[in-house]
Amino acid sequence: MALLSEDEQRQVSDAIQRVERDTDAELVTVLAPKADNYAYISLLWAGLLALVVPGAVNYFPGWFSAWELTLVQWATFIVLGLVFRRPAITTRLVPRPVRHWRAANLARRQFLEQKLHHTEGGTGMLIFVSEAERYVEILVDRGISARLDDATWQAIVAAFTAHVQKGETLRGFLECIEACGEHLKEQVPATHERNELPNHLIVLD
Repeated sequence: MALLSEDEQRQVSDAIQRVERDTDAELVTVLAPKADNYAYISLLWAGLLALVVPGAVNYFPGWFSAWELTLVQWATFIVLGLVFRRPAITTRLVPRPVRHWRAANLARRQFLEQKLHHTEGGTGMLIFVSEAERYVEILVDRGISARLDDATWQAIVAAFTAHVQKGETLRGFLECIEACGEHLKEQVPATHERNELPNHLIVLD
């Protein structure tokens, strides 16, 4: 199931087109369901708890034999390993700094893969969202960063993040694009008509 419907994705595309009429900036929007599958996290937690459970059970001598404790340990590892692989649970087991680090890495890969660093005048802008991590980031190329510093985007990112946390991803995209457009048309105004990069929302698998 798509993170946004076709109609919602079209609204994002229309918003980008409206902004790009007034600026030389090239906006690209990317939406990812998650930045990583974190398979190692579920195994790590299952392994740690599988080590703890037999030790806790062993405080009650006579309940289990050594062989039975081994079976308990293996059963704990297998069951928890499967349970912790559920996306809703896995995400909560990952420390926030790790989640944001993985999402930030994916954002930078997308900046390169979408060729935002090859635009005329270095005016590429990426608006990136990873829903599972509740992570939003705006990355810009040198042509924009020379005129607008990173502090310009902080309040916009904070507002967008709040929308993502409430499940209002579409509203977040539309307000973010509009807010970015206000800054861009003043500092990076349109000098000629061009469209180097796709305007549609890119949804990662």
